[in-house]
Amino acid sequence: MSDPAGRVSAGVPDWAEAAADVARQAGVQPRPNGMLADHTTMRVGGPADLLVDALDVAAMKRLVRGARSAGLPLTVLGRGSNVVVADAGVRGLVILSRAEGCRIEGTRLIADAGLPLARAATLAQEAGLSGLEFGLAIPGTVGGAIWGNAGAHGGDIAGALESVTLLRADGSEAIEPASALALAYRDSLLKRSPGDLVLTATFGLAPADPAVIKARLDDIRRWRRDHQPLSRPSAGSMFRNPAGDSAGRLIDSCGLKGRRLGGAEISEKHANFIVNSGGASAADVRCLAELARRTVAARYGVELAYEVQFIGDWLDWEGESA
Repeated sequence: MSDPAGRVSAGVPDWAEAAADVARQAGVQPRPNGMLADHTTMRVGGPADLLVDALDVAAMKRLVRGARSAGLPLTVLGRGSNVVVADAGVRGLVILSRAEGCRIEGTRLIADAGLPLARAATLAQEAGLSGLEFGLAIPGTVGGAIWGNAGAHGGDIAGALESVTLLRADGSEAIEPASALALAYRDSLLKRSPGDLVLTATFGLAPADPAVIKARLDDIRRWRRDHQPLSRPSAGSMFRNPAGDSAGRLIDSCGLKGRRLGGAEISEKHANFIVNSGGASAADVRCLAELARRTVAARYGVELAYEVQFIGDWLDWEGESA
C-alpha cells in the first residue's frame, strides 16, 4: 500500500523501484511520483508511483510485458479523457500511450493506439476518406475509443473499425476482426478482458471529396463549440444516455445545472458535463456526480450509468459527503 502522497509505506512492496527497473530495461526514462492531473482532461488526480511514456508500439510492448512479468500494478493511459484519477493517485506503473504512427493504404487508415482520434479524423479527410468524421468530437486516443466504442454525431467506432492488433494478457499478439470485440453502445469485450491491450487499429473508410468531408468536420466543430463547455477542463460526458432519453436532459430537469461542490461544477452549457472551475479535487468531481445520480434516481427512477472511469486508489474516498 502507498500513502496518499504516493510514497511507498515501510514494510510493503516497493512498486516504484520495481517499476523503475522495468522502465530502464525497456529503454525509457521513468518519472517517480509523476502527477497525473497534468495528463488528464479533467486536470485532477494524484501521483503515479512511476510514470513513463511509450513513444512507439515496440516500447509499449516492452513495458507491458516487463510489468506483467514483474507482477506490477499496471495502468495504461491515453490522453486522459473519460477518466477521473483519484486524488491519492495510481499505484505501480502508469504508461502514457504516445505511439502515434499512422498510414493510409488504399481506403484503409492504420493507426497506433496512442494516435488522438481527432487527428485520425483530419488525416482521413486530407486523404479523401470518409467514415471517421465523428472522431473529431472524441478527445481521446484510438485505443481508448475502441475500448469504449466511442461515438458522436451519428457515428461510432463499430461503424468504421475493421480489425485490431492486440497484446494479450499472456504476452502474445493477435490480429482480431472488429466483430470479435463485441462492440456495443459505449462498450466492448475489452472492458471485460482487461489483460488485452490495443496496439494498432485498421479502419475501413470510403472515398469522398475532401472538401465535403472538411465541411462536415467544420459543422462538428461548430456544434461542439455551441453546445459543450470546451473552455473548461472536463472528462467529457459523465454518464451514458439511458435508452430513449439523455443524461443531460434528466440532470438539467432536476435543476442541477450550475450546481457546485468545491471546484467542480455541473456545466451550465451541458448538464452531462462536470467541469473543473478551478482547484477541483477528484473527490469533488465524484461526489458531485454521485449527487446527480441520486437526484435523477429519486425523481425519475432512472439509474444513470457512468461513462467515465474512476481509476486509481479510491480506498479512502468519502463517497457520502455530497
